[in-house]
Amino acid sequence: MGALRYAAITAVFETLWATRLTALLRATSRARGVIFTLHRVLPEDPADFAPNAILQIKPDFLDFAIQRIRQLGFDIVDLDEGLRRIESDFPERRFAVFTFDDAYRDNLKYALPVLRRNQCPFTLYVPSALVDGVGEVWWQALEDIVAQQAAIAVTEGGENEYIATATLAQKQAAFDALYLKMRTMPETDRVALIRDLATKYDFDLDAHCRDLIMDWSELRAFADDQLCTIGAHTVHHYELAKLPPEQARNEIELSVKVIEAQFGKRPIHLSYPIGGIASAGPREYELAKELGLRSAVTTIPGALYRRHRAQPHALPRVSLNGNFQQRRYMDVFATPSVFTLLGR
Repeated sequence: MGALRYAAITAVFETLWATRLTALLRATSRARGVIFTLHRVLPEDPADFAPNAILQIKPDFLDFAIQRIRQLGFDIVDLDEGLRRIESDFPERRFAVFTFDDAYRDNLKYALPVLRRNQCPFTLYVPSALVDGVGEVWWQALEDIVAQQAAIAVTEGGENEYIATATLAQKQAAFDALYLKMRTMPETDRVALIRDLATKYDFDLDAHCRDLIMDWSELRAFADDQLCTIGAHTVHHYELAKLPPEQARNEIELSVKVIEAQFGKRPIHLSYPIGGIASAGPREYELAKELGLRSAVTTIPGALYRRHRAQPHALPRVSLNGNFQQRRYMDVFATPSVFTLLGR
């Protein structure tokens, strides 16, 4: 997150909290609910260089978030109940759905005990190749490679570009530039680039993936828990909009089949990897519908309204961002109409 954008969002959060506008906005909003996006749950403070820290919150903040949402009058429900309330022709109590992307191993150690203690329903979206230990958690691998080096060489078109990464500022600039490059290039080129960097700097991508992501036996604890809904998150965690139609379809369909084979139950909910407007759009929404999925979530920020009954394969979410773990901000996160406005 750029420094200026971070400062602007912080100013909005502080203003909304200080003026107590959140209560007024919730009282006057027609929003029916909110889906929260989470990824990692870790007790440690992130390192000084940790651009992916936006993806992690602490267990005590998760605990507080669950309790505060309920104090503010939301029911915490599973996705099926949330969809029912969106589609209802009658007034319904406001609801929140907690969702976790990527099946990080820390979800088992740190998130699951909090969720169980609070009897909090949730959805876990599973990328099947990463669970097999053969995918690349490339965004974290990029951070870890840059963190370990004083300079890195990026090969493109047979030419090497050397990027200084000795200081914290240099590391951040290098990460930002390479992350943007990877997000805008075709997935085959992105895979080749992260593998080339890994080879140059003796970074084992498979071991890295196995260390970060649960395996199928660990996921059994989630699949067997009545609080948990297992959803699909494709096979390789590719940005589907970058893929040819048939490959995009296979990424969704095969992940559903693999999860069904593992747990004996077909997942009916999908999370689009990355999930922004450049990662999934109308074509992907239609694919999810054609494949019989009940819902699919994006990372486009916003509240859930009755109009989403016609758009169950393009549902917005609100990210519980690791850079905004002040407890006072939870009242802002619980005002999803704010994010609908900010997302426009």
